[in-house]
Amino acid sequence: MAVKVLVVDDSGFFRRRVSEILSADPQIQVVGTATNGREAIDQALALKPDVITMDYEMPLMDGITAVRNIMQRCPTPVLMFSSLTHEGARVTLDALDAGAVDYLPKNFEDISRNPEKVRQLLCEKVHTIARSNRRYASFLSAPAPASAPPSPAAAAAPRHAPAAPQAAAPQASTPKRKPYRLVAIGTSTGGPVALQRVLTQLPANFPAPLVLIQHMPAAFTKAFAERLDKLCRISVKEAEDGDLLRPGLALLAPGGKQMMVDGRGVVRILPGDERLNYKPCVDVTFGSAAKAYGDKVLAVVLTGMGADGREGARMLKQSGSQVWAQDEASCVIYGMPMAIAKAGLADAVYSLDDIGRHLGEACA
Repeated sequence: MAVKVLVVDDSGFFRRRVSEILSADPQIQVVGTATNGREAIDQALALKPDVITMDYEMPLMDGITAVRNIMQRCPTPVLMFSSLTHEGARVTLDALDAGAVDYLPKNFEDISRNPEKVRQLLCEKVHTIARSNRRYASFLSAPAPASAPPSPAAAAAPRHAPAAPQAAAPQASTPKRKPYRLVAIGTSTGGPVALQRVLTQLPANFPAPLVLIQHMPAAFTKAFAERLDKLCRISVKEAEDGDLLRPGLALLAPGGKQMMVDGRGVVRILPGDERLNYKPCVDVTFGSAAKAYGDKVLAVVLTGMGADGREGARMLKQSGSQVWAQDEASCVIYGMPMAIAKAGLADAVYSLDDIGRHLGEACA
């Protein structure tokens, strides 16, 4: 059955091109278009699309306000188009907070120069987030990301009962405490909101250093790190070459590059290798952590498409480290955690809202 898509953009050219690209896929049907946020809401209610592509800057009502209204009235996976600027990153992160699932750079030059690449990426994104639809309502009904750091008491309290066990991986109610030298978290689609939800539960005196690997363009990671730093009690910054790991500090891998750690606690930022699909790549960081710290790493794989992190997790397991995976029910896209669970690499599977609490319990 074809994926039904509503295309929303105030630019007639972009609206037509997106519609043409999507319609060329026999498994996608463009059921309607809209030129502003108000039209988008009306069309979403009337047409009940499986996916909405959404621009931000539009007359009468902007994309973020439209997304927020759609999520309240008829929750539908939304793919945002955004500019590759610091302001574009801020706006995109606001849209993800409002309920959008994923985003794509809005680049007219790419459409002209690389039409086949644009077609492949756009159609792949639409198909992927359409498959998230079954879990989307439950994801949106979960507590919204914190707008301010919670109190220490609130952070320590469980927000939900533990999730039901999954056959593919063990379920631990309370993790064993251990003096981990590093916590490494990898994620992709759905990750910005998921990371925010996890990290806002950690106390300022969290005893271990953290490294974060989020699939994200180079123009976005600095803005994302700044956002997390404002919301969390721990410190968060975009990693730079030579940064030192220290307790209570989370270093976010810069977009377009690779992040590695060494046994002295020094972070190395390397150019993005064109042979790798992901820049940054979870496997690269996890693999370096396994080599540097042996059994003293706690790795967590959150929501995301694909299988990045699986081979790095395998290396960590071989070194004696612990690996956790997010459960299917709380994932936007159950790809990366599923790869961990299916490979038998997960020591525990937790719901998103339990992971932050369990990190506090596990790190001595």
